[in-house]
Amino acid sequence: MRRIGLLGGMSWHSSIEYYTKINDAVAKQLGGHHSARILLDSTDFADIRAMQVAEDWAGNDASLVATAQRLVDGGAEAVAIATNLMHKCAPAIEESVDAPLIHIVDAIATMAKRQGYSTLAVLGTKWTMLDGFYTDRLEAQGIRTLVPDEATCLEVDQIIFDELTQGIFTEAARARYVEIMNDLKARGADAVALSCTEIGLLVPPETAPLPAIDSVDAHVAAIVEWMMARELATVQI
Repeated sequence: MRRIGLLGGMSWHSSIEYYTKINDAVAKQLGGHHSARILLDSTDFADIRAMQVAEDWAGNDASLVATAQRLVDGGAEAVAIATNLMHKCAPAIEESVDAPLIHIVDAIATMAKRQGYSTLAVLGTKWTMLDGFYTDRLEAQGIRTLVPDEATCLEVDQIIFDELTQGIFTEAARARYVEIMNDLKARGADAVALSCTEIGLLVPPETAPLPAIDSVDAHVAAIVEWMMARELATVQI
């Protein structure tokens, strides 16, 4: 089994989901006492958040590159950023770190195609929805994207950082997100990508008003597929 390096702590609430779901998937495939080979570097999110607010993306690039390099130096054979927004830093990691990066957007695109979805509503931070690094990558893979208007994007973003990334999940926020999903459904979305790793904790996919792809689930599926490739090849031989 290959060893994955996870860049975690952004936020730790969703990093727990990654650790649990990766191990669960490996255990189901291999049985017995098998568990996943994971290296986790969990950052102090306050430092990352301060650079986000300051729009210091060069600083965040440097921070995540250093984290990814520590993981590779520690034995990780590939790395994965356990958050959507910080994939703004993916190009810096890919350029500077000599190990594959398993990209969350590619995982969502793969799952959308497998499930037959062609138009995804994207809900996440304001940067995820509006900056292009995320939606452009989906569009390049043949997935049409829809996002809320700018004012609603800012509202979604505020709930993420004032509540979700601090472990606060309220009925008011849940109802508002469902309302926004319904608006995007009316605009033509045939599914919604929960493109913040905490949104699935607020609105589990089975409770969404249209088919939902939880970015954690999609990313975990891609990570486990990569991790198990060597093991499955050995079994087939």
